Amino acid sequence: MLNKTCRLLVITAVSAVMTACSTFSAGNLFSHYSAQNRTVYTAVETGQYDKAVDLLPDYIAGDILDNMEKGRVNLLNETYPESKAFFESSETAVRVQQDQAVVSISESASSIGALAVNDNLTSYYPADYELGFLHLYLALNYLNENSLEGALVEVRKANQVQERAKKARESDLASAEKEMKSDGLSPNLGSVLSKYPDAGKQLQAVQNGYLLYLSALLYETAGELNDAYVDYRRALAVMPNNAEIIDGTIRVAQKLGMREDLSKLVKQYGDRTPLAKNEARLIVIDEQGVVFAKQGWKQPLPIYTKGQWAYFTMSLPYYPTQASRQFATLKINDKPVSKSKLVDVNLMAQQDLTERMPTILLRQALRVVAKEQIRREAAEQDDIGNLLVNVWNVFTEQPDTRSWQTLPAEVYSSSDIVEPGEYRIDVGNQNYDVKVEEGRTVLVWISRQGSSATIWHKQLGSL
Repeated sequence: MLNKTCRLLVITAVSAVMTACSTFSAGNLFSHYSAQNRTVYTAVETGQYDKAVDLLPDYIAGDILDNMEKGRVNLLNETYPESKAFFESSETAVRVQQDQAVVSISESASSIGALAVNDNLTSYYPADYELGFLHLYLALNYLNENSLEGALVEVRKANQVQERAKKARESDLASAEKEMKSDGLSPNLGSVLSKYPDAGKQLQAVQNGYLLYLSALLYETAGELNDAYVDYRRALAVMPNNAEIIDGTIRVAQKLGMREDLSKLVKQYGDRTPLAKNEARLIVIDEQGVVFAKQGWKQPLPIYTKGQWAYFTMSLPYYPTQASRQFATLKINDKPVSKSKLVDVNLMAQQDLTERMPTILLRQALRVVAKEQIRREAAEQDDIGNLLVNVWNVFTEQPDTRSWQTLPAEVYSSSDIVEPGEYRIDVGNQNYDVKVEEGRTVLVWISRQGSSATIWHKQLGSL
């Protein structure tokens, strides 16, 4: 009898692994993504980028998520060719996934196996905000290698992701907009100009102000002012108090001669004057920290049925309440520079989990039913079989904590009008020198975690 029970468990385990082996490791049977990715996460969080590269596993979550993590870690480590290659591999895997018009036989089998084990055996479908960041970082890789054309291709792709995300949530955004209006809040000028929903935090949870601002800045650099103005207005709708977005919106409105819009913008935010010949502009994008990693919540679920106890585990992902790390104030030639938030990635990640939760709960309920069927078959043989299946059920139930865990926690922008010359940017205990020419704008990109920072800059011309 015991041999039959063992055979049942072996068949279940082997079936689960085989149905998932095309995209997942067997480690997902008894562990979850955050646990398996802990050493990489900690290395990035503490700014040990080279160590994080060495710790990157070959395979945990499949081609999409694994390559996103590898691309990001290599970007921080300044191994840019590798970073770009990994991001491109992730994009290819996403495209293959999106091109599948119907669920494949292997995916169906994987889903069935997951019902008997855990959701980590299903294919990973990246969140919209993660797809946006995928194209954003590809754009930055192109920009770093001085290919503005390549960067523009990626921001166009990213904008398509943004629009799909907005359309998918239009009813929720409309509801949030209505609630804000009922509270008597003043209308967001960016929302009015771009015909975007005025939905406050709800809009910020599904639209990436960082991506929209970078997109607008690159379009402006390329002289594509109409596209730049569209994205500046959209960015203003998402982050209406960001100083750099306000400056860019007014600057391009002036260039395009948008008199009606300009009148509204100047009335609300004040006028902006073009750079004088003896002036230059420094713009800094400052990524800070690491987005929170999902954790697992487990709750024992004993059920007494047909004279025997069955033991199951409800296992769900959640984001723990914790404070974001504070970083040193950015300084230019020892002068503190004010910052404006572009995006709160934790907010976007939490919104995505909230949207996924009904499906997660449904699959959890279906899994309890599937595991109970396996237990009953084993229990018909003897009590030892019942015990073994109960142990299997408890140990294989793991929360689905998959998400892009090396993204920044928050991103800020800063800017300063300066005289032409050499400038030192102080980032915590690191310094970076940059030269600015008269009438020109320079973009400095910074990503800092722990006490480390990755920094580079690019000349954007006369904006």
